[in-house]
Amino acid sequence: MHPKNNIPTSSSGTVEIKTMRYTVVLESSEEGYAASVPGLPGCHSQGNTEQEALKNISDAIYEYLEAVRELTNHRIVREIEVGV
Repeated sequence: MHPKNNIPTSSSGTVEIKTMRYTVVLESSEEGYAASVPGLPGCHSQGNTEQEALKNISDAIYEYLEAVRELTNHRIVREIEVGV
């Protein structure tokens, strides 16, 4: 684990990055675009353009997952696979 942020590291000390894919819902309005992630309740952002909204939601997803990581630190966490 990385000592500062508890991100898994390899034996060589490099940070292991896990890429994940999320569905993002965009809604356009007169003010711009709102973005939300159905798989991450409460994860929302916005932007003046679609591109800005997508960049902002990407940042929001990172921050959301960082908060989850902090909340689950020192707890038993397991990954499971579910077929749908």
